[in-house]
Formats: sequence, structure tokens, C-alpha cells
Amino acid sequence: MNGEKVIPSRSAIALDFVEEDLRVGKRVTIKGMGQPPTVKVSGTVYCEGDNTFEGNLLAENLEAEDNVTIKGDLTVENSVEVEDGRLEVYGNMVARTVDVDEVLYVRGSLEVGEVDVGGSLKVDGQVKAKSVDVGGSFKADGEVNAEEIDVGGSVSIESKVEITKLDVGGAAKVHGGKISEVNIGGSFESTDPLEFQSIDVGGTVKLASESKGGEIEVGGSLQVEGNLEFSEIDVGGKVEIRGSGKGEKIDVGGKLEVKKSLTLTEDLEVGGKAEIDDEVTARNIEVGGVLRSRKATAEENVEVGGLIKTAEGVIARFVEIGKRGEVRGPIRAKQVIIGKGARVEDVYCIEVLLRSGAHAQNVYGETITIESHSNVIGEVQYTKEIIVGEHVSFAKPPQKVAKLPS
Repeated sequence: MNGEKVIPSRSAIALDFVEEDLRVGKRVTIKGMGQPPTVKVSGTVYCEGDNTFEGNLLAENLEAEDNVTIKGDLTVENSVEVEDGRLEVYGNMVARTVDVDEVLYVRGSLEVGEVDVGGSLKVDGQVKAKSVDVGGSFKADGEVNAEEIDVGGSVSIESKVEITKLDVGGAAKVHGGKISEVNIGGSFESTDPLEFQSIDVGGTVKLASESKGGEIEVGGSLQVEGNLEFSEIDVGGKVEIRGSGKGEKIDVGGKLEVKKSLTLTEDLEVGGKAEIDDEVTARNIEVGGVLRSRKATAEENVEVGGLIKTAEGVIARFVEIGKRGEVRGPIRAKQVIIGKGARVEDVYCIEVLLRSGAHAQNVYGETITIESHSNVIGEVQYTKEIIVGEHVSFAKPPQKVAKLPS
């Protein structure tokens, strides 16, 4: 192949097959021939800008210095490069590499190895790519399958995705699917079930019911519309799961709300308030403020600074209530420490310590220690030993028994 075919500026021409390079001047319209109308170029198409191809374009390479419009399919064997302009494709687009300075708009589907767009990328159909790198925004209406997507601004995908790594500076929204790694500076939302390995978001996360995956780290808030399976959740602000939660551990700086049950194999740590409408189960439960649930069960320890409110009680190896804390519902444990001035109802334990000024309804234990100025308004039963400080008030005298009530 030698030479090139030149089309002068501000002209219109019909072409079928060009067996050499094609150089197109400014503001040229090229009409394809045949059905469907098609232009085939065996070499590279050079466009000086503001060019329109009426029909499909097939070429080895496409290079342009300004805007180009393809009113059909664009199929390029190797590379597409548009400097200081936009590329608009009315049909489907296929290429190995794509580099567009401003805007790439594909009304059909996009299939590429690598695509790099300085401004925005909009695809009405499906996207299949190895890597997508966009400086501004990326929007796709069809399904997206990519290894890596890196976008400086925002991402909006109206269908399911299969992405290895999604990295977005601003906000991202998808309609479920699979994403191995999610790294978002602002907010992330999946409106359908999502499978993931890790989610790291600076602002807020919204997930659909039946989503499942690994680690979730959020600076602001996490909201789940239904059930969620995970390994770890670390959220600075608030977590709301409008279903059941099942995972390894949760660490929340502010508030945790779970509308059904929460099952953890490791620890639950909440700085403020934890509200679980059904049962919460974990190895350790530590809440700075309020723990409310139908039932709270810990393999090891339960430590709450403020209020514990349960219908069926707290079960653990060790339970500690903070100073002036309160427990509504029974406590069953091997060891219980009731802080100064705290109030509890029924305590069933091997070893019980009521610090000074504590109040209890009924206390049952093998060894019981009650410090000064405490008050028990029900009964006290023990099997081994009781130690009582000064000015302790009992409704009934403590009773040593052979067997404690269950």
C-alpha cells in the first residue's frame, strides 16, 4: 500500500473502498456506498476536523484533530486518536485503543482494549473493555464488563456490571452485578444485588438487598435495603441494614440499626447506639451508649456504657455495665460487673459485683459482692459467699441456697 487519498476541505463525496490512507480536510462529509452504506479504508484515516461519515467506517487507524461524527458503526483494527475534539458514533464501536481529548459518545455498544477520554464517555449500549480511563464522567445504559475503570468525576451505569476494579473520585451508581474492588471518593450506590470483595468509600454507600462480599470501609454512612453478607464493616458514622446482617465483625463510630437479626463470628463495636430489632450474636459486644435488641448473646464479653434494653436478656461469659448505666431485661453470665450508680433488673451469674450506689431488682449468684449504698428491691440468693458493704438496702435478707433459679 502506497500513498494516500486526499479529500479537500468543505466538500462532500461518496466512497466505497480506499486501498491506501485517507486524508480528510476540514468540514468534509463522506457518504458510504452499498447497503448498509459503508466506507472501507485499508490504511489510516486522517481527519482535520468537523468531519461526518454517513454510514459505517472500517479502517486500520483513525486520527483526528477536531470533532468527528460517524453515522453508523466504527470498526478500527488498531487505534483511534482524537485531539482537541469529540467523537460521536451513531452505531457500535470496536477498536484496540481509543484516546479522545474531550467527549466520546457511542449510541450503540463499545468494545475496546483500552479507552482514555479526557472529558466524558457516554455509551447507550453495552461496554466491554480491558481498561476505561475518564477524566470527567462515564455513563453507560447497557451492561459493563471491564477489568479496570478509573474515573475522576462520576460513574452511572444503568445495568449490571462485571468489573475487577472501580476507582472513582466523585460518585458512582450501578445496577448490581460483580465488582471485586470499589474505591470511591464520594458516594457509591448499587440498586440491585452486588457481589464484591472490598468497598472503600469516603462518603456514603447504598446497597440493595441480598448483596454479599468482603470488607466495607466507609467514612460516612452505609445503608442496605435488605439482607447483607460481609466479612468486615468499618464505618465512621451510621450503618442501617433494613434486613439481616451476617458477617465477621462490625466497627461503627456512631449508630448501628438492623431491622432483623445480626450474626457475627467476631466482634461488634459501636461508639454510640446499636439497635437490632431481633437477636444480635457476636464473640464480643462493646457499645459506648445504648444497646437495644430482642436478645443479645456474646461468646465472650458484653460491655455497654449506657443502656441495655432487651426482651429476652443478655447472655455472655462476662458482662460489664458502665457508671450510671441501665439494663432492662435479665442478665445471664459467668461474671457481671454493675457500675457505680447503675440500674439493672434480674442478674443470674456465677460471680456478681455491684459497685457503690448500684440498684438491682433480683440478684442470683454463687459469689456476690455488693458495695456501699447499693439497693436490691427484690431478692438476693447465693450458693457460696456474699460480701456486703455499708448502707446497703435489701427488700429481703440475702438467702443462701443449695441451687439457684435458672
